[in-house]
Amino acid sequence: MFDKVLSGKIALVTGGGSGIGFAIAKQMLTQGAKVIIASRKQERLSAAAAKLSAYGEVRYHVCDTREPEQVERLMQSISETEKNLHILVNNAGGQFPSPAEDISIKGWNVVINNNLNGTFYVTQTAAKHFFIPQRGGKVINIIANIYRGFPGMAHTGAARAGVDNLTKSLAVEWSKYHIQVNAIAPGIIRSTGLEQYPPELLRGIEETIPAKRLGTPDEVAYLALFLASHLADYITGETIYVDGGQRLWGDVWKM
Repeated sequence: MFDKVLSGKIALVTGGGSGIGFAIAKQMLTQGAKVIIASRKQERLSAAAAKLSAYGEVRYHVCDTREPEQVERLMQSISETEKNLHILVNNAGGQFPSPAEDISIKGWNVVINNNLNGTFYVTQTAAKHFFIPQRGGKVINIIANIYRGFPGMAHTGAARAGVDNLTKSLAVEWSKYHIQVNAIAPGIIRSTGLEQYPPELLRGIEETIPAKRLGTPDEVAYLALFLASHLADYITGETIYVDGGQRLWGDVWKM
């Protein structure tokens, strides 16, 4: 069933230079897609593209998704180089742990811009350039475990909840264009994204997860691969959790 299931497809993965984004790009390359990875840091992108080239045709484009002008240049580059785009994975983002009362206005705005505004800018621009005119496309938004709120990271909880709702809204609005819009909500994944958290915050965290372990980037990537393929053509507006059951039971960390 999964045998070059994305053959001939062109995919854009934001935040594709590391972690979950890198794993998604890798899996899509192995299934025949050509992949463009994009993020802010050229050095990281260049190194990632060199590694990913072992799996298929890949290139990178430096883009700060918080800046609409840079997003527009990214889409122009794809239009000129690849001529088309079939799959968009919105993975760029970031956050930091903090009690709500200690989040500065600047910190709040940075996280909202990264996780919510950037996602909308990229999605709308890709839709206007490619998905709507061609009457088809796949959008996959990578969010977070917001099932019971996100105490300890209220800023990203609010932003990711916004993307969750945006996913539902666009799925309905753009169904007339045959565009499927879905979201993946990873739980705690053993990836580079954990490096910013204090070790004491993560100590013993496996015990809060029914599966008693952390997830892997590939376990998120496999779901993205499915949603990007024709196998998921009748799925839209969904947020699917990849969290070992954590959304249903247990505290993520002590407040």
